[in-house]
Amino acid sequence: MLEATEAGQTLSEAAFARQTPGLRVALINAQYDLSTADFPVIVVLAGDDRLGCNATLNTLHEWMDARYLEAFALRPPSDEELERPRLWRFWRTLPGRGQLGIYFGGWSQQVVADRARRKIGERQFARRLAHGALFERTLVADGALVLKFWLHVSKREHKRRLKRAGKRDRAIDDRDWAIYEHYDRGMPLAERMLRETSTGGPAWHILESTDARFRDVFVARTILEGITTRLAERKPRRRSRARRGPAGTGERPVLAGVDLSFTLPRKRYKTQLARLQTTLARLTREAALASRTSVLVFEGWDAAGKGGVIRRLTNAIDARDYRVVAIAAPTPAEAAHHYLWRFWRHLPRAGTVLIFDRSWYGRVLVERVEGFARTDEWCRAYDEINDFEQQLVEHGILVRKFWLHLDQATQLERFRAREETPYKKYKITEEDYRNRERWQDYEAAVDEMVTRTHTKDAPWTLVPSNDKRVARVEVLRTVCKGLKQAARTS
Repeated sequence: MLEATEAGQTLSEAAFARQTPGLRVALINAQYDLSTADFPVIVVLAGDDRLGCNATLNTLHEWMDARYLEAFALRPPSDEELERPRLWRFWRTLPGRGQLGIYFGGWSQQVVADRARRKIGERQFARRLAHGALFERTLVADGALVLKFWLHVSKREHKRRLKRAGKRDRAIDDRDWAIYEHYDRGMPLAERMLRETSTGGPAWHILESTDARFRDVFVARTILEGITTRLAERKPRRRSRARRGPAGTGERPVLAGVDLSFTLPRKRYKTQLARLQTTLARLTREAALASRTSVLVFEGWDAAGKGGVIRRLTNAIDARDYRVVAIAAPTPAEAAHHYLWRFWRHLPRAGTVLIFDRSWYGRVLVERVEGFARTDEWCRAYDEINDFEQQLVEHGILVRKFWLHLDQATQLERFRAREETPYKKYKITEEDYRNRERWQDYEAAVDEMVTRTHTKDAPWTLVPSNDKRVARVEVLRTVCKGLKQAARTS
């Protein structure tokens, strides 16, 4: 594949001089048009020609308006980045709709380098390629224009450059020598990566980059054509409110199996709560010292008691070791990105307990039922969510998810109690009552959510919450059990 590109393609100085003025004007005009568009542009400059990637990035900065372009030339992961899953640093920097971002190296090149240098084995190599491929498909499905360029030079050209550079070329460093040293082992790996991350997603533009004029014009023209083509064919993103509740999976409803009759006398509750909180305090201290991270997700019916459960958790944890993120409607900045963007950005440094009061599951719950997400969007979200959580688990993060379940009569009773309690009145709105009218729709969505996203390493716990004391003890017990298991396997 890569050898086929070594055809000696060039662009004469005269042709370069004729083409570049108009190309530069068109690029800037495309940037201005893009600024009001409803999609982002993500450009990846990668390849075995590191010097060529650097030079092309400099050219794009010169030819385009820097105010509408952000480039990320990512170095080896910092200590902070190593404490999170590998794709975290890419998710957190993704451009929003109407913006253009350029990634020097991207998320696939480092995978090839790590395998070529035998830092990772075959299984991890395949897993990281799969995560990268799904990442790209996720971005494209959400509307992003993803343009990937692999800049290639022959081994002979590598050697010629290194010899010619000597001590005079400051751009040459150990990374270039490492590429040459591992060239024969790295090229088959690169070809495999190029194939596997082109299937079903954005294809790579593979080009010989020996001739700088040809390379820079090819990349710039491809970016221009990609933007102008997308601008010409773009259609408004339509949001239609669902008129009917979504159909279930056809399987036995999982919520029907939750026994809501359990109760816990106050005296036994206090005894068990104190014991479990003492255990949780010890386990979270040990986890913080061992840099083990936990992510706890809470979903459930309105008035099911999520806030009370979370308070019983945090009362037992050192305030320095936990963070609670309450999820509401997305801000304008969040709405301009893929829905998972804001959750990736919240991922903490190692040793933290991160608690989500509602989460990314809003995509397949409220957004699905209320029609805020199109059918194709929430249908593909199950795979996107499973991949996200799998990356957390592979990084060593404990993931536990809780659905707090109650019946309609108990919910109504709690709604009325809130209305009569001065400091709880703010919790009840007309929307809470309106959502009750769609109980069956939400129930079907919850059943499918649990069925399709319950995994061994990121399981759902269905918590009976008609009795709040039962719910609090059940959650604390489950979290403590998970922390003990994580400590044994780390």
